[in-house]
Amino acid sequence: MKKVLLMALVVTASFSCKNEAKNQEEATTENEEMAMTEESEMEADFDITPIEHATAVFTLGDAVFYIDPVGGAEAFEGQPAPQYILLTDIHGDHLNQATLKAVAKPDTKIFAPQAVFDQLEGPIRSQVTVMNNDDTQSWEGYTLTAIPMYNLREEAKQFHVKGRGNGYLLEKDGTRIYFSGDTEDIPEMRNLEDIDKAFVCMNLPYTMTVESAADGVIAFAPDEVYPYHFRGQGGLSDTDTFKSIVDSANVGTKVIMLDWYPNKTE
Repeated sequence: MKKVLLMALVVTASFSCKNEAKNQEEATTENEEMAMTEESEMEADFDITPIEHATAVFTLGDAVFYIDPVGGAEAFEGQPAPQYILLTDIHGDHLNQATLKAVAKPDTKIFAPQAVFDQLEGPIRSQVTVMNNDDTQSWEGYTLTAIPMYNLREEAKQFHVKGRGNGYLLEKDGTRIYFSGDTEDIPEMRNLEDIDKAFVCMNLPYTMTVESAADGVIAFAPDEVYPYHFRGQGGLSDTDTFKSIVDSANVGTKVIMLDWYPNKTE
């Protein structure tokens, strides 16, 4: 009788241990799933509306950003007012003072390289934070880093010299958005990591070929890449070829086409 009772106790104890282990495993799995869900929910929402060429309105989290606003106030009719404006360079397709002054509100914060600030006139200057290459600004959960943008080809170096303009890397709650500005496939772009959405230029003779742009994108493999700023002297660049090259590399990057030239298709 004692042996039977002892065996019963052993079986019961064994069963209890197995149940406890199973419960612990299920609890661990549930906690991991909850952590993944919470992390996903924490990622900042992003939405973008192309205006034209290098100009866009986008939201990240709760904030509204304009990048390189040109085209006059009429180009932004129906758009929310910007809390922040990013300026990349001094050229007319990135900097138009009349447009900037028309769309910026008194409390709009503007980020720009020194060369852009030097060209600005009037009270708008007081709203500008100057950022040189590699500078970082942080506020209210946002982090903005000025990424170099410049030409590598000898015949194109006069268009964008190193240190004058900025690309930008904007981060909020783990979501990382990159705008290349006017650049070629420079090391600073190729070495980027963990980019969720990348906006990459490609137009000759000012920036780079679609092949160079694709090669640069393949190197840093963002989750998504959006061709933009792709009108050059010969018309619009062949973004279909760009997409084909990136797709064939199988690096996990999805190419997304947006309508950056609503008034011109060729």
